[in-house]
Amino acid sequence: MKAVLVRHEKFIVRRRYLIEIAVHQVPRSNSYKDGLKWGLICVDRVSGKKVLMDNHHPKGPHIHIDDDELPYTFSGLDKLVNDFRQLITEHMGVKI
Repeated sequence: MKAVLVRHEKFIVRRRYLIEIAVHQVPRSNSYKDGLKWGLICVDRVSGKKVLMDNHHPKGPHIHIDDDELPYTFSGLDKLVNDFRQLITEHMGVKI
């Protein structure tokens, strides 16, 4: 089975914050236990601040806040997107 795009959003908020959410359904494996590969990105085009969430192999689910990397526990797509929005609000001071 090839990866199948199940959700994709890309937009700009306030002509400043570039946001992209991409979720692919992939075969379940040790690398992708939930059968999902995802990447969520927010970049402030003015300050360079960024929030990224992804689950690529071999690291598994994790968060990037600027140059820092933190583990993340995935428990569903809705929670993932809500957590992403909250991180953007906390780190960048903008609500999406």
